[in-house]
Amino acid sequence: MYQVTFSNQCMGEINKLDKLEQLELIDTLASVSKAQLEQPGGDLGVFHRNHKDYYRLRKGDWRVYFELDDAENILRVVYILHKHTLADFVFRFKLPFSEETMIEQQDNFWSYIESLRNNERK
Repeated sequence: MYQVTFSNQCMGEINKLDKLEQLELIDTLASVSKAQLEQPGGDLGVFHRNHKDYYRLRKGDWRVYFELDDAENILRVVYILHKHTLADFVFRFKLPFSEETMIEQQDNFWSYIESLRNNERK
């Protein structure tokens, strides 16, 4: 069993969930085994980025990205992202990811994009 740590971004996302969702998400992470990490499949995948292995765990509407610190027996959760969001797409497909990308998820950004689309139709 691994110790699980969360980045500030992750804590913010977890705090938005109701208590039952929080417990389910944390329980799923806490139950990840060494065997699963060695042979990812199903809801658990692995990819390489910036000379590191990142794991992606799908849990309901959420995508949890974490790294393994095997020496210290720790899963470091770096991002929790909602499925089908731009940030999830960007991180998964190894595109440059920054805090600006997170801003793009805000409703006013998408309202602006929609207004541009509406102006093109006129």
